[in-house]
Amino acid sequence: MREFVFALEYDPGTNPVADVLEAHPETTVRSLSCHVTPESLWRVDHATGSDTGIEALEEAYREPAYCADCLVRDDCGADCETQVLDRSRDELVVYTYWDRTDVCTSVPHLALEYLGEGLLFETYREGRRYRWRIVLGRDAPVGDFFDALGDEVGECAGMDMIRLTDLEPDRERPGSTESVPAEQRAALQAAVERGYYETPRRIDLSELADELDVPRSTLSYRLRRAEATLATAFVAEDDSLETIPSGR
Repeated sequence: MREFVFALEYDPGTNPVADVLEAHPETTVRSLSCHVTPESLWRVDHATGSDTGIEALEEAYREPAYCADCLVRDDCGADCETQVLDRSRDELVVYTYWDRTDVCTSVPHLALEYLGEGLLFETYREGRRYRWRIVLGRDAPVGDFFDALGDEVGECAGMDMIRLTDLEPDRERPGSTESVPAEQRAALQAAVERGYYETPRRIDLSELADELDVPRSTLSYRLRRAEATLATAFVAEDDSLETIPSGR
């Protein structure tokens, strides 16, 4: 399996949701689910933000001509349904569904056509930027899909390919405890078990070094190296759609 991450950046006046998010930068939308068939698309989105931003976003979702993710700028004639599942001052959960017509298409429909079935979608929206993550088969023709998407998007949005990477869950991840040398890992485990990282500490560095029968300086070095490896990996692996920079 692979993951393909890219973003669309809508021009003003081409997408009502993007217009609202641009006007209310504290408001964002992420997908809870997104499903597609050749004939239809349905999804559930979760928005958070200010009271005014959520109110404006709800109105944008309810616009008669708005169909979630449809790439056709004019009224495509699709039969669209929007239902608010949950609403508070700073949160909104919206279900949208539409039946496809001969003229309309969307990112998920193009993905289904070019990349095949069994796709997983994740999205995140802030301002005019709309980020997508698609989990797909290893041999799927990503280039053909991205070219077709560019043709459909036309002049209404910019496009940015962010990354295409393999998903290998069995491969050792950089910064996992398995990637820390054995002596450092043993020191780290002992420090955790004996309360060295608790507040207040149950044991100090000298006492822990005596228990492990190693010099204090050696133990300090092993812990610092292990901490550095794990901390660096933690920052590098924080790669959710929310953390990808909003600028192109």
